[in-house]
Amino acid sequence: MATKQQLADIVNGISQGQIVPYLGPGVLKGVVHRDSGEPVPADSDGLILAMNGGKPMAPRLMYEFPRAAMNLEQKRGRKFIEKFLTQTYAETPWTDSGFHGWLASLEPNYVVDINRDTQLQQLYSNKPHTLIVGLARISGTDYRFKIYQYNGTAYTEVDQEAVDPSLPILFKPMGTPWPEPNYVASDADYVDYITELMGGFAIPGFLKQYRKDKQYLFLGMRMQRDTERMVLSDIIYSAAEPAGWVMLADANDKEKRFCNKKNLEIIDADWTELLALDKSQLTSVA
Repeated sequence: MATKQQLADIVNGISQGQIVPYLGPGVLKGVVHRDSGEPVPADSDGLILAMNGGKPMAPRLMYEFPRAAMNLEQKRGRKFIEKFLTQTYAETPWTDSGFHGWLASLEPNYVVDINRDTQLQQLYSNKPHTLIVGLARISGTDYRFKIYQYNGTAYTEVDQEAVDPSLPILFKPMGTPWPEPNYVASDADYVDYITELMGGFAIPGFLKQYRKDKQYLFLGMRMQRDTERMVLSDIIYSAAEPAGWVMLADANDKEKRFCNKKNLEIIDADWTELLALDKSQLTSVA
């Protein structure tokens, strides 16, 4: 169990640029529809139910969102999945996330966010930054990303060579509706994306250099889904030793074995404990 001071040291490491927050669906806990109070679809079950009109799918499809999305893509087309994700995350009024506001206040240099929501992008809308968005199943290129530069007013797509290295980086490997809808969602998407990720074509060259010897703090994320584990394994490639920490209050044996293999320390606590830290211990908070 980490002490308050150990957690504060990790948070200070985020502000100083050595530790990279890696966000899973759990960090959207507490975000609800402004009118109905319904929680935002974030984890696998929530996404499947929302995508299927609130109704559960067959048990084999309920196992994981990409599998369920593949089934509906085959029946209704890929545009159906894209429309669902865009309506969910760009056209539905959600409340603001206290966690994302807290994280933005730390002014991290680099964040990996596997969710498809726009909470951080909204919070970053008043400052220049670089946005990297994952892509899948596109023709004409081996690369599986787009890079956008935000100048404080609007996003502009740029080449790798044009990226300003001084700007904070927001990496959304599974996509986002802003500034244009692009998603990695169905099984077929993940097969394509992970293949190119393993081949080195899903991460820009400048990020491969920047990420060397960084550590990671995994928040709101379980470590038992093979798809997510394959993605993170390549994203954190060339990490420091140890590679970082996973805030997980009830890790099972499978998760413990995986984290040990990846040299990740499990902190037996929920990510919400970070928000309760004494600000006097944080060099990043006035």
